[in-house]
Amino acid sequence: MNTHQNKVVEFEDLGIKEYQPSWDYQEKLMKDIIDIKVKNRDLPAEQHLTTPNHFLLVEHPHVYTLGKSGHEENMLAGIDKLKEIDATFVKVNRGGDITYHGYGQIVGYPVLDLENFFTDIHKYMRNLEEVIIRTIAEYGLKGERSPGETGVWLDVGKPYARKICAMGVKASRWVTLHGFALNINTDMRYFEYIIPCGIKDKQVASLKRELERELTLEEMEDIKAKIRKHFVDVFEAELVIK
Repeated sequence: MNTHQNKVVEFEDLGIKEYQPSWDYQEKLMKDIIDIKVKNRDLPAEQHLTTPNHFLLVEHPHVYTLGKSGHEENMLAGIDKLKEIDATFVKVNRGGDITYHGYGQIVGYPVLDLENFFTDIHKYMRNLEEVIIRTIAEYGLKGERSPGETGVWLDVGKPYARKICAMGVKASRWVTLHGFALNINTDMRYFEYIIPCGIKDKQVASLKRELERELTLEEMEDIKAKIRKHFVDVFEAELVIK
């Protein structure tokens, strides 16, 4: 266990950024943290170096990502269709099946050393869900958990249950990678080309669709601020903006 728990999280808004360089950046941050942890193994406890934590928010151009346990048949569009809709397809090392990222969607990537917080992946996932549940509650939406399915849902248990926030993570040596994708002004037509998260009988939601109006750029920034605030509260962290 990390005897020098560091609950300071460095926050960075990457703006609009392609998926692959964002993933590469996460991988680099993760590697830097793991390198420190490996070094600490050879040091007495009182000399242990502190590991940093990061929290990235980003918006990606149209991309479909398939988790390592996912099924390619859940990608319904072929190469020609992907070109036509200006989207790319990437296989990734997170858990979960296929998902879509695109403009108008806020994607969050916490790269945390969980030994700074708690060593429990299940709790980590529930905490991430809680951050989003609290965020969308500020817009009058009742986010819920769906038993056996990660992410944040609306109207769980009803025929029109729908997912507003998808989640998929990876952890190595208690360092997290990947995260969540919250649909705000997302173009929902892009979900027609996949079976989202491999779940055939459930729909997808967005804030725009639920509120029946486009959210402004200022409101998008406000949502990011709310996510940061609830992240700090739920994880009992301190955020510094890079």
